[in-house]
Amino acid sequence: MGLFTELRDSVSRVTGRLFSEDEQKRIGIYGPPNAGKTTLANRIARDWTGDAIGPESHVPHETRRARRKENVEIERNGKSVSIDIVDTPGVTTKVDYEEFLDYDIDEDDAVRRSREATEGVAEAMHWLREDVDGVIYVLDSTEDPFTQVNTMLVGIIESQNLPVLIFANKIDLEGSNVQQIANAFPQHETVELSALEGDNMDEVYDKIAEYFG
Repeated sequence: MGLFTELRDSVSRVTGRLFSEDEQKRIGIYGPPNAGKTTLANRIARDWTGDAIGPESHVPHETRRARRKENVEIERNGKSVSIDIVDTPGVTTKVDYEEFLDYDIDEDDAVRRSREATEGVAEAMHWLREDVDGVIYVLDSTEDPFTQVNTMLVGIIESQNLPVLIFANKIDLEGSNVQQIANAFPQHETVELSALEGDNMDEVYDKIAEYFG
């Protein structure tokens, strides 16, 4: 647990340093495909600006280019935080065009989508290494969080000394296991929610204001 404690303390120190000035913060929404990142981004944007960021879909890799919503003002408990939300493509080690064939997408379109999704992964990694000030990491709470991609991404976030909140999404679904996600990344706070249904969004906004404000 020594390493986890050091990482947590490091992130806490950097949080204060990064966000000591009244500046616009770019908050990247990251996670694997189909975790509900765009659904969450849209809910945050609609709640505070009235506009959505991008289309939502049950088809994997629907978000294949990063999308940004600027000047999202969140006010909680007398505290205001102004952020730019960056909704990034789902990160995975491989994008296979055959994934799309299961959704009645023709082969040519599937190949195009897989190519764009692969490019989107590279773009998401560029944003993470160069252009975000903090991270919201979204995980599907019905899925096993102990994956190579999740371990890799959280490790990169930590190596960049970026403040991070882990959101355990889809608590409205049968089989949701928030504790499994909390156990996977005990060095970070885990917040449960349903972006689709809007469950627990008050705590989500409290934590965003606390961590990034």
